[in-house]
Amino acid sequence: MAARFADIPFLRVPVGEDAHRWRTFPGERTLVVAARTLTSTIRILEVLPALLRGDTRITVVFAHDPGSAFSDGSIDLLHDSGCRVIPWEQLSHIEPDLIVSASEHIDLPAGHCPVLVLPHGVGFQKYVPDSRAPRDRLSGVVPDELIEAGRAWMAVSHPDQERQLVAAHPKSAGRTLLVGDPCLDELLVSEHRRESYRRALEVQDNQRLVMVSSTWGPTSLIAQNPELPARLLSELPWDTHRVGLILHPNVWSAHGAWHIRTLQAAALDAGLLLMPPVHDWRPALVAADAVIGDHGSVTLYGAALGRPVALAAHGSEAVPGTASADLARFTPRLDADGGLLAQIDDLVQSHADRRDQYTAVAARAFETPGAALARLRAAVYDLLGLPLPPSDAPRPLALTTPVNPAAPVTSWVVGTRLCTESTPRGHLTIGVSRFPTSVAREQPETERSFWHLAVEPAEERDRRLTESASVLLGSTAAPDLAAARHWARDALARLPGSVLAANALDSGVCMANLRDGSVVEVSSADGRAVDAALAASAVYACLRADVPAIGIEVVLRADGANAPETRLRLRAVTT
Repeated sequence: MAARFADIPFLRVPVGEDAHRWRTFPGERTLVVAARTLTSTIRILEVLPALLRGDTRITVVFAHDPGSAFSDGSIDLLHDSGCRVIPWEQLSHIEPDLIVSASEHIDLPAGHCPVLVLPHGVGFQKYVPDSRAPRDRLSGVVPDELIEAGRAWMAVSHPDQERQLVAAHPKSAGRTLLVGDPCLDELLVSEHRRESYRRALEVQDNQRLVMVSSTWGPTSLIAQNPELPARLLSELPWDTHRVGLILHPNVWSAHGAWHIRTLQAAALDAGLLLMPPVHDWRPALVAADAVIGDHGSVTLYGAALGRPVALAAHGSEAVPGTASADLARFTPRLDADGGLLAQIDDLVQSHADRRDQYTAVAARAFETPGAALARLRAAVYDLLGLPLPPSDAPRPLALTTPVNPAAPVTSWVVGTRLCTESTPRGHLTIGVSRFPTSVAREQPETERSFWHLAVEPAEERDRRLTESASVLLGSTAAPDLAAARHWARDALARLPGSVLAANALDSGVCMANLRDGSVVEVSSADGRAVDAALAASAVYACLRADVPAIGIEVVLRADGANAPETRLRLRAVTT
């Protein structure tokens, strides 16, 4: 049994024996939030403010139950959110009018007040270990004694969940409240902000954001294939894809951020969007173009949003007959040992064939999207014995813009290949694929395909990579040609193993300085600013192919079905 925090003093205000002497807001009713796990604490904090907005009749305190294996992080989240937290032992010394929790497995003291249990995922989709006995139990179901006492009420998002619950636990008959799913409602209402979320995560218009989602436990995606994020980053070209990872809060709570970051170090160095467990995973899911998941709720949310979904794992603890199980019947399986780029392309392109099935599964899991907050507020006030406030019913609001968690990538392994189709004289078509160095795989060269290491020497922390680089890249744009030339000469002098140094100018062109002293100006055929790394790749390919890198037009093609073409003009510069 985890240690209880008996040494934490009881709060005197806003609850306590003489709380009336000290509190500012009198409060006609007391609502206690039972916070047990990090997951349930996150869900309550996402929902509760909208329900009680502006109502001084209700005093809210949070009781922290440290008894769960997944309680780590919950007390810190409560304090960071400004919540008033009482030790669990004080709960038996006050008389709340309602207890609300998103954790069903709470060990409440005796009392008479009702207990409202909100789901912290989608329905009763999974069997989980029972902390009270060496067996598994259906996730989301409160203990029998709480039901038998007539105190428990369980919120559900669809009538099918009511029927499932009664079939599994007959004593729960009549103890459910159909409210819907507030999390889904926020996801749906945020769709119009999708582009702003993508910009915040630095996903370009021509890039696909592939979100990997994992629940917790030994059969979860991250347990079965922890290398998948790095594998995706090693096979999905940098210029056309971004990769993100959403982990269940129980993974963060049980193993800690340090351990997760250590396990995913290579992927993080490659720009992985590791979304924090609090809040930002939701706009990241809205921003996604495809979801690779397992039997966790996020996979079902992704399908309900209409995103292409593939399964990389599906554990035996998934409950048959649920919406999640139905989703697994027709959702494509990701072959982790197969070519990932082709699978992602096919998943997106064939999505229309499964769209109706996704819609049907979502309809089985979520009833009346958009009404959950209003229904939930009505239930809370009814259980508190208070009339609803005169303000309008709460409605779901668009999610806040996420913070980009990705580390900058400062070195790439770049593949270039001369395309075989005929091109007009003075034109050259080059295929280009860039991969972050930390996950890149060594590839053989041919007479028409070449590989090189490109590094930003001012930012790259691994000196060995910098000294091995063929191409050096400036980290910031230079104000003019003279400044760019000065930087390049210095970089080439310090790093004699490199072939060329390329730097962008504020004007939007790029200057590629070769070791023999010649300079090639690279400009965009459409007048847009040139990506210095792509420009350097074009010049490097010309050098390796013995094509004069002057007076020609180059068409760069990145890999992937959504890859755009970039047209560049190369000309010699007299210095």
